[in-house]
Amino acid sequence: MFVVLGVFVHSLAMAKRPMSDEHKAALAKGRTEGRVVRDYLEGLRATKPKRGRKRTVETVMGRLNKIDDEITSASAIDELGLVQERRDLLAELEAMNDTIDISGLEAAFVDVAKSYSDTKSIAYASWRDVGVSAAVLKRAGITRAS
Repeated sequence: MFVVLGVFVHSLAMAKRPMSDEHKAALAKGRTEGRVVRDYLEGLRATKPKRGRKRTVETVMGRLNKIDDEITSASAIDELGLVQERRDLLAELEAMNDTIDISGLEAAFVDVAKSYSDTKSIAYASWRDVGVSAAVLKRAGITRAS
């Protein structure tokens, strides 16, 4: 036994034991499942329909052209707002061009969701609350009774 700052510490407790291959495999499985679930949930969030009229590339480009016209005669504070709006619209245009393969993410999710749900004790209702459809949960083997 050692005395460290008035606390007795057993010498064996200080030695690190190597992880077993099973433990390493379980950690790797957890990381993989977590990544798949996170990617699917983020994909759902990104493809979730927004309220209001859907903007098209043409409407965004039209507003960008109007900003270019307005900025020449704008006051300093209005110019700042228009510059920010331009940045936001350009980011929106870029996001319109990004396509998300939700079907691929969904297929990977279905493969790991039951194991992940059991490991983390995630209830059916919680999956539904974050937007996972009942059909996807059924395919994954997650039921209300799970």
